[in-house]
Amino acid sequence: MAILFDLLIVYLLAVAVIFVCHRLGIPPVVGFILTGVLAGPQGWGLIKAAHEVEILAEIGVILLLFTIGIEFSFANLLQLRRSVLVGGPLQVLLTGFFFFFLSWKMAGLKVGEAVFVGFLMALSSTAIVLKVLQSRAEVETPHGNTALGILIFQDIIIVPMMLFIPFLAGVGGNEVGRRFLLLFLEAAVIVAAVIVGAKYVVPQVLYQIARTRDREIFLLAVLVLCFLVAWGTAAAGLSLALGAFLAGLVLSETEYSHQALGNILPFRDVFSSIFFISIGMLLNVEFLLHHPVSIVCSGALVLAVKALIAGGAAVLLGYPLRTGILVGLALCQVGEFSFVLAKAGVAQGLLSGDHYQLFLDVSVLTMALTPFIMAGAPRLAELALRLPLPARWQVGSFLPVAPPEAAVRDHLIIVGFGVTGRNLARAARMGGIPYVVIEMNPETVRTERRKGEPIYYGDATNPEILEVAHLRAARIVVVAINDPAATRRITEQVRQLHPTVYLLVRTRYLLEMPVLYELGADEVIPEEFETSVEIFTRVLRKYLLPRDEIERFIQEVRAEGYRMLRTPSPEGATLADLRPHLKDMEITTVRLAEGAPLAGKTLAQMELRKKYGLTVLAVRRNGEMVFNPDPDLELVAGDLLIILGAPEKIAKGGFLFRGAESK
Repeated sequence: MAILFDLLIVYLLAVAVIFVCHRLGIPPVVGFILTGVLAGPQGWGLIKAAHEVEILAEIGVILLLFTIGIEFSFANLLQLRRSVLVGGPLQVLLTGFFFFFLSWKMAGLKVGEAVFVGFLMALSSTAIVLKVLQSRAEVETPHGNTALGILIFQDIIIVPMMLFIPFLAGVGGNEVGRRFLLLFLEAAVIVAAVIVGAKYVVPQVLYQIARTRDREIFLLAVLVLCFLVAWGTAAAGLSLALGAFLAGLVLSETEYSHQALGNILPFRDVFSSIFFISIGMLLNVEFLLHHPVSIVCSGALVLAVKALIAGGAAVLLGYPLRTGILVGLALCQVGEFSFVLAKAGVAQGLLSGDHYQLFLDVSVLTMALTPFIMAGAPRLAELALRLPLPARWQVGSFLPVAPPEAAVRDHLIIVGFGVTGRNLARAARMGGIPYVVIEMNPETVRTERRKGEPIYYGDATNPEILEVAHLRAARIVVVAINDPAATRRITEQVRQLHPTVYLLVRTRYLLEMPVLYELGADEVIPEEFETSVEIFTRVLRKYLLPRDEIERFIQEVRAEGYRMLRTPSPEGATLADLRPHLKDMEITTVRLAEGAPLAGKTLAQMELRKKYGLTVLAVRRNGEMVFNPDPDLELVAGDLLIILGAPEKIAKGGFLFRGAESK
């Protein structure tokens, strides 16, 4: 009954606090931490079953890392290997050494105690950083991936840190070496088991369970998988969070990952909120009131030093300064696993008294400030880029390579090589359209360049990168990245450098559209809107509506929808602006197929306008565009025709452009 009553009180208080935070524009994570401060033993003392709350908080961390793993994959993890194997060790070693030296020389701690302080300060909060990145849809951005890679290494390195605690306290001896060897063997067995399970066991088990069509059994099976792997890693001496992440990776390799994610999300949100509340409960308000200056100064030092070191590690990996700043400010707080280390250190006498309280208050303070810092990071990065810095800092150490000469005029520039970018590049190849790609992931650039892809490394928020991509000679620029702040800056830079280029921008949310149009985008494609279009299209097809009616309805919805969503555009009319004024008319593009009735005939012979109500506005042939074609122009298979006509006329005359096999 005690835990149930405590949860009731906590959630009632959380609803009130987060409602106020929402009105004030404060992130929910901060609201949960503040709830813990108020309800904890150092606040109003509303929580009696504190130990049970901590257990629920651990479940929240497990489910959070499990869902992150589901949304990831082994392929994604391989792409992060430089961040995990290089960036992570750099960040941990440099941060740990700085705080060790500070504690040893400045604070006068013993060597073992100073090393332990370095351990505590080297870790960052996986739960908070990933929660904020998810809420901002930035997990798959360059800075999101780099931060995640470093966090994964931190979750791994906590194990040898735990083993070192007895040694630092002077009670380890040779036992530490034997424990390390045993841990290595256990970890190798677990990793092998995870790989085998992902490939052979889990897909077969989930297939048999999915065949039952029983939602409850499927949900229980997913939870069993999560807790089983987490328990196995914990039993081997690794962290619960790392095991949960590995379990998510296993599930991500199956076709059941999306269903599992949908089932787990409500549980994750409930339990992860308890975790953030438990963090707030650790804050000693009385100690904070008695030592405000030392706590604030210590917190500021921790934030600054960790941001500089983590950002420097990202820059050393080859990323530009902007990415380094975003990574550094994301990882500048003290992590939740530092509390686990701290408890073990207190038991061994490595941390006690005021030092322990100072650590707790500084840690909670840095964690509470993290959402605000990450929200302001893009603006700070923009300010930093205006400084007279070396070009290598601005573009990264992976120097951009000029695109092939064939693709430096009248070409398409694709910013971002995710799913959208890849599909667009594929379509451009099929259509014979010259293009170049700008991508921020150096591993992707290296891999795709070996395949002959005209791709090069660079941060498109930097004008120099756009110049190298021959922006001033381009016809179209498509921005297809997941970073909203970077998208806005790229849009602004492109429009300033090339006022007449056609600029198409993809965004995740409708709320971003007005800002992007104001910055100069010609068209903004919101994923929310296009998803709704795709959904109703499939529904109408299931009800067997004629395809031409569905297509006409899609055109109407898009025309009306984008006109309502769009704010007044910059001066100058384009073909897109002309469409709404062509009442009951449609402009479309068709490829003339082999054996089509029009192939080998002239426009005059076919009398398209007179017989079919269609007007050919332009013909594209061999990369050349012929506008207002002569009536005596003979059309050949492969020509791309831009047609003007009423939707029903275009649908009725479609047979003119199709070959015999497609009729």
